[in-house]
Amino acid sequence: MTATTSPRLGQIHALLAERGYQVSEPAADTLRIQDTHSGVSLRAVLQGDVLFLSLTCTVAPRAALTAEIMARMLAADNGISTSHFQLYDAGQDRVAVTLANFCKLHDPGPDNDEEILACVHFLLVDVITARGLLSEFKA
Repeated sequence: MTATTSPRLGQIHALLAERGYQVSEPAADTLRIQDTHSGVSLRAVLQGDVLFLSLTCTVAPRAALTAEIMARMLAADNGISTSHFQLYDAGQDRVAVTLANFCKLHDPGPDNDEEILACVHFLLVDVITARGLLSEFKA
């Protein structure tokens, strides 16, 4: 933990580390969380009392992002029910496709801990479905 990290983020860091995740703090109010079994990593950013989580699925040429792939990503029945897709400019005419979710933090305690752990777990589960949806999206 660095001196610029909030105590609340330190508590989240400790919770995730206790549950077997590898956790680091690459920047103020930011955690890098890695699932030790799959190797998949995600980012968590704390802003006020909201913890935003995101996971990069792929980075590919912008031209590869077809209307058909976008329709799959936006379809209500695509199998991704706890997260949502977001697109980011990755530079050099490339786009990063991410999954994201968030949780509002309440008073520290078991309910808060369960909410945080659930949001992390949901992203890790949703990325499996996302890989199938994006299988034709060539990097």
